[in-house]
Amino acid sequence: MKKLFAQRVLNNSNSYINDIFKNSANPQNISFAGGFPDQDLFPSDQLEEAYRTAIANSKPDIFQYQSVQGSPSLRQKIANRMIKNSGMMVSSENILLTQGGQQAIDLTAKLLLNKGDSIAVEAPTYMGALTAFDMYEPVYHEIPIDKDGMQIDILEQTLKKHPKIKLIYTIPDFQNPTGTLLTSERRKKMVELANKYDVMILEDSPYRELKFEGDSVPPVKYYDTEDRVIFISSFSKILSPALRTGWMIAGKGVMERLLDLKSATDLQSPAITLAAVDQYLSNNDIDQHIKEMTDVYRQKRNVMLSAIKRYFPKEITYTIPHGGFFVWVTLPQEINSTQLLIEKVLPDAHVAYVPSDSQYVSKKITNAFRLNYTGLNPTIIEEGIKKLGEVLRKEIQLVQLKIG
Repeated sequence: MKKLFAQRVLNNSNSYINDIFKNSANPQNISFAGGFPDQDLFPSDQLEEAYRTAIANSKPDIFQYQSVQGSPSLRQKIANRMIKNSGMMVSSENILLTQGGQQAIDLTAKLLLNKGDSIAVEAPTYMGALTAFDMYEPVYHEIPIDKDGMQIDILEQTLKKHPKIKLIYTIPDFQNPTGTLLTSERRKKMVELANKYDVMILEDSPYRELKFEGDSVPPVKYYDTEDRVIFISSFSKILSPALRTGWMIAGKGVMERLLDLKSATDLQSPAITLAAVDQYLSNNDIDQHIKEMTDVYRQKRNVMLSAIKRYFPKEITYTIPHGGFFVWVTLPQEINSTQLLIEKVLPDAHVAYVPSDSQYVSKKITNAFRLNYTGLNPTIIEEGIKKLGEVLRKEIQLVQLKIG
């Protein structure tokens, strides 16, 4: 049967990462691997009531086929929040509701990529996006990240050298996996480069509202002058991932094509869920909910950073995120984080993380890993970091003995 599969599917195997996630799901392990929200923060009762009210107020129509673009009322609410929170002028007609941010990434790839087309991506970047892009068999160009996000000078050099690049993929707000924030100057310059070199930008921003401190930075889309930026986000990180409700913002010409692709993919997102999210927003203060969530995540981040400082060896460096879900840890060059995870961290410490090679197109950076702090309680975070630190100390000592 395998011979019947499309070659692009066979080329897109991530079996060892799937094995790592499967092992990390073992209840004996402390998993920092998944990018999970804290389920104790889900507004479960309010969402249950929202579903009940939405169905009661709209049946039988709610069970019928609905608009491909999605609920006009919910789209308007999203537009209003975007205007209020980012200053970005957007109409409900420029919004398409999707089944999570992941579908939005896939729709963008379908829209823009033929086999062999080129994409510029951050290095490292969200591995789920790479999995989606891989299905369209593109050529990748990695743009490294520093403490201020994607290095725009290197992006410019790359665009100049490779004129066939069609798309820039960026996670500007508390990036997955590094937690970095792209500066406003770099955002503006990115749009200028897109205009100059005739490319599109996919701005993936699910963590934008989970800011712990610092000033707000406008979205990349805010600086868009030629409808080159497709902005995507979702309710997965601020309400619940099970809702599978995301959205795309794009200009009129792009939106028309996206609607065709969405129709071909699934006809529409589930009307019942969209109505329930709309009802939730009508009856609850989502800004207060996000504030409460952010307060908890700030505390968890602080616990993780404090534990890293206390238990990790001094040879290790790490990011200090000002929002979002992740800390990025860099080991000495001699240590392979995947090998270390499989051979020592999982079996000895019963701790899991996401190794760096899965988050680079090139797979060449093997001495780093991603940690998630939002999904675990502070006590477990402390315990897991302590156990991980013990393994890292021993490993670095072994490396030093070999070198010395």
